[in-house]
Amino acid sequence: MSRVQELMAELKEHEWIELSHELDENSPYWEGFPDGCIELNKSIIGWGELDGMEFQVQGHSMVGQFGTHIDVPNHFWRDGRDLSSFSAKELCLPLYVIDLSEKAAADNDYAIQVSDIEEFEAKYGKIEPGAFVAIRTDWYKRWPDAEKFFQADADGQEHFPGWGIEAMKFLVEERGVIATGHETLDPDAAVLITENGDFVCERYILGTGNYQIEGLQNLDQVPPTGAQIFIACPRIVGASGFTVRVWAIV
Repeated sequence: MSRVQELMAELKEHEWIELSHELDENSPYWEGFPDGCIELNKSIIGWGELDGMEFQVQGHSMVGQFGTHIDVPNHFWRDGRDLSSFSAKELCLPLYVIDLSEKAAADNDYAIQVSDIEEFEAKYGKIEPGAFVAIRTDWYKRWPDAEKFFQADADGQEHFPGWGIEAMKFLVEERGVIATGHETLDPDAAVLITENGDFVCERYILGTGNYQIEGLQNLDQVPPTGAQIFIACPRIVGASGFTVRVWAIV
């Protein structure tokens, strides 16, 4: 057995935590997408249809930003990196999880502040360069109920927690973080999207040449530090994002 195989055997003795959602046509997605943009498991070749052979081929039509997904720079920046430009090593990073679940429960519009990061580091140590930082809000527990997930009020204003721009800038510019993640389907807290008239945090993180993962789950099962996150996706040239399989090894 090679050293690499020995390391993998050792890793398989640790806990592997699923961080991505199962998907079907009823899974929530951003309301800005047109109706009918999701069609999964469409039969292209059915059982026995080709010379009586027993196999099937399916087609899947969906937006790149569906379910648990990766967003890369050209999602918001015309000359930004596309999905195919990210190496496998860039999709395997040390994972830090900042727990905002109590604050999000008390205030559904809560946006992470620099003070939350400083409080985290006082307890767990400084976030190292090259890390992936996720914010835990326990919002994933509302999946797949779109009404509870987006929580629009009578005026159409959605209410869900997320990132604040100063906190995100602090992580990237002061800590060298290269990717961020969250359980909602937008990084910016919903009221800030309305207030700013733009996805300020999303535009910022992608403008740094880095990426984000949206729609994470089970962050409550991951320790604040010490885990490693893995992200699997196809290498589509020109793609601005895609549905991903994500897991953590603890």
